[in-house]
Amino acid sequence: MLALGQDEAAAVMQHLEPREVQKIGTAMATMKAVPGEKLESVLRDFIAETKKNTSFGIDSDEYIRTVLNKALGENKASSLINRILVSRDATGIESLKWMDGKAVADLIRNEHPQIIATILVHLERYHASEVLGELPARTRNEVVMRIATLEGVQPAALNELDSVLTKLLNGGEHQNKKAMGGIRATAEIMNFMNGEMEKSVMETLTGFDPALAQQVMDKMFVFENIMDIDDAGIQVILREVPSESLIVAIKGAKDELKEKIFKNMSARASETMREDLAAKGPVKLSEVEKQQREILLIVRRLSDEGQISLSSGGEDAYV
Repeated sequence: MLALGQDEAAAVMQHLEPREVQKIGTAMATMKAVPGEKLESVLRDFIAETKKNTSFGIDSDEYIRTVLNKALGENKASSLINRILVSRDATGIESLKWMDGKAVADLIRNEHPQIIATILVHLERYHASEVLGELPARTRNEVVMRIATLEGVQPAALNELDSVLTKLLNGGEHQNKKAMGGIRATAEIMNFMNGEMEKSVMETLTGFDPALAQQVMDKMFVFENIMDIDDAGIQVILREVPSESLIVAIKGAKDELKEKIFKNMSARASETMREDLAAKGPVKLSEVEKQQREILLIVRRLSDEGQISLSSGGEDAYV
């Protein structure tokens, strides 16, 4: 991006998600001097890699709408299209995705819990968890309960909410409701909460509806559930996770999980990791949980991309 020049880099940034822009921007800001030969090597690798790609997936929204409408008819395709291309044109809500968790929380903390719940299900799960972390415990617990019982959002209500948000940020009735919230969304948001916050929310859910709380727990994928991923999946994950992050994350993990990770490394890498772990001094629990959440974010992305298969208590196993 630095090599492209300002105008070209800006044009590329327009097509990235908020989290991607944040990560790339941070890397650009901390970049040291790069030798010319290194830059040329990186650019050659990039060009070689992009030549393997096609234009599939570019400007595909309208294509998807047309294909599904022709295949299923407008009525049947409506809810499916909404699920796939949910709230792409939501100006106000879309703007929240570029704000940090505290800023979003400050903006919506005085709204009704149902409104907050509706807003949070439109954010990335890690982002929604950050916002919840900035809310008072009572409000947080109430909001999570409402997310768990939220079955859908009527387009008219979503448009009205988006209009209100747009005004705050500045100083179709016949369609099927959009499938948002529910058990899975709640579990995915809670995956990014710290232990104390998760316990408080789960206690509130259990008091409200024990069966609902159990459904959420069954769908949650926590760090220890990495044990349930097969060896091939572990190896894919290890290629994506920085060693420094992994060392901190497994500091508080069970020995069985550590050994599973070690056995999926090369002998040399495993030996180095064991030595680094042994030499690592005490680490704050909050830092361990932070690194574990970062790894879970990678795990979830790899699962969504179909590169690994997750197994959790709420899903049937394959035999």
